[in-house]
Amino acid sequence: MYLTTTCTMRQALERMEYNSYTAVPLIDEKGRYTGTITEGDLLWKFKNTPNLTMKDTEKVPIKEVPRRSDNQPVRIYAKIQDLLSLAMDQNFVPVIDDNGVFIGIVRRREILEHFSKLVLAQTTWSNKEGSPGGSMDGKGKSL
Repeated sequence: MYLTTTCTMRQALERMEYNSYTAVPLIDEKGRYTGTITEGDLLWKFKNTPNLTMKDTEKVPIKEVPRRSDNQPVRIYAKIQDLLSLAMDQNFVPVIDDNGVFIGIVRRREILEHFSKLVLAQTTWSNKEGSPGGSMDGKGKSL
């Protein structure tokens, strides 16, 4: 899911609530990734705009909501290792092509699952009989 930069604050709130997302990519009219809108951004807009009602949010363009940070994107040919460092601070990593056109996202969970499988595979291999790090008896023989 993503939001376009032409949507309103109300539309953003409703779509994020419906999909249970706390942060969503923003895409311009040419399909380019322009940033990330978060629940926190929307809450701060409410707090800092006197007399703003839920009804009024229908008239507030999402472009007018200040954003505290944007999820840094990667190019389509990025390596999984590049994603891991970004996932430390972002709950998703946007993926763009060479023209900045939004392709999709890779969620932090998917990145962690990938590396978890690698670690488990390595652990399984090292515990096999006769492999380095495998279990040995008191005489140095594999168990």
